[in-house]
Amino acid sequence: MRFVLALYFSVALTFSAVVRADVAEGQSTYAARGCIGCHGANGVSVVASYPSLKGQNADFIRKSLTDFRSGERKNPVMNAMAAGLKDEEINNLAQYIDSLK
Repeated sequence: MRFVLALYFSVALTFSAVVRADVAEGQSTYAARGCIGCHGANGVSVVASYPSLKGQNADFIRKSLTDFRSGERKNPVMNAMAAGLKDEEINNLAQYIDSLK
């Protein structure tokens, strides 16, 4: 029973975070934090060594940024870029990138 309740609250919190995400704020953060420099305008990188983000879903972006922020995923540039991001900013960025279909 505890597992079911924990799962329910985990899903509810994740859904709640996604619902509150603001695509326009995500776009603003994407520009202000310099994401464009490596990942390109509208998520399409012009440098082969930097991944394009267009076409990635919000869950993948959210998990990636959270893992870069915590250091679980290692990349010196992305660890530094994600270090100062708040959960709300990560959600907004994830929703903005997801919108670049």
